[in-house]
Amino acid sequence: MYENETFEVIQARKMDFIKAMDGGSELDTREGSMIHFATAGNSAELAQMYIKLDVTLNETFADTASRDNLIKRTAETGMTPDPATYAVLKGVFTPSSLEMIIGTRFSGNGVNYAITEKISDGVYRLQCESLGVVGNQYLGDLIPVLYVPGLETCKLTEVLIPGEDEQATESIRTEYFDSFDDKAYGGNVADYTKEINDLDGVGGVKIYPVWNGAGTVKAVIINSLFGQPAAELIAAVQEAVDPAAYSGQGYGIAPIDHVVTIAGVTTTAVNIATTITYQSGYTWADIQSYVNAAIDAYFTELNQTWQSTKTLTVNNGLIVRISQIETRLLNITGVLDITGTTLNGTASNLTLGVDNIAVRGTTSG
Repeated sequence: MYENETFEVIQARKMDFIKAMDGGSELDTREGSMIHFATAGNSAELAQMYIKLDVTLNETFADTASRDNLIKRTAETGMTPDPATYAVLKGVFTPSSLEMIIGTRFSGNGVNYAITEKISDGVYRLQCESLGVVGNQYLGDLIPVLYVPGLETCKLTEVLIPGEDEQATESIRTEYFDSFDDKAYGGNVADYTKEINDLDGVGGVKIYPVWNGAGTVKAVIINSLFGQPAAELIAAVQEAVDPAAYSGQGYGIAPIDHVVTIAGVTTTAVNIATTITYQSGYTWADIQSYVNAAIDAYFTELNQTWQSTKTLTVNNGLIVRISQIETRLLNITGVLDITGTTLNGTASNLTLGVDNIAVRGTTSG
């Protein structure tokens, strides 16, 4: 707004004003003159003031505010950023007859974990001691921080409830503006969507009202890694929304008389076959790991859009597109060209079920 208020513009305006006040006399206002020197310092300060005014003005509005001021703006409507959370994982210990002590700590890949609960003989729930997604990034062997008599092996095998970083700035901004379009109250669809999305480990949700008669609600969730949620996450969300022991009685997020069923997305394995023309010196063995990584990245990106495929009148499934896969594979070093790509044996895009997400099956080139 104030980008035109530069030092040169302000200074010229002052010189014009001085000349006008003096009746148009021949006062020396050139650069280096006494009058120019006397006013230049103030003009420079004014130019800086206009720059700061522009910054202040941008910080006033939610669409241009930086994170700290955006949080202050959203707080006026009762919104706060989702905090970072701890990942919860499944650990398998041998011998299975060994009783592990709650709180026993382990280390793997530079991150520490602590036992929080026994699931079954030899199987325990562990919580990462570091906040955020770092707790989701390692599965494999663990080393006890302190010696555990009788322990033979210990291994992380599954992420039960993914850890999440603090809510990103642009996510806060989007949520703030969305709140003006969809009024969340009293157990309407917007209310369930907001409340369930805010639960730890949930990356998205679709709400199906009156899915099994009056007063029934079905919520299908995807985890915050945009994959199929573990049974433990589904159970935790069920407990938070409508505990099974008190179904329909309003002891969770759901209002009284709402019987809510929580389910998870299911996966569809996508087998990908293609004919690759290789650059000189490359074979399938050289690039397969890069191909798999590129496909996994595409499916993660695709699965992030799963929640947005539901509208008031249409419930669409995700579409796995051959063009998107080929574009990504063409960027891999060693690939010169690609033809004849098929998905699950068919040379066309693959439309998934409404509550399905894509996972990589077999790949061949």
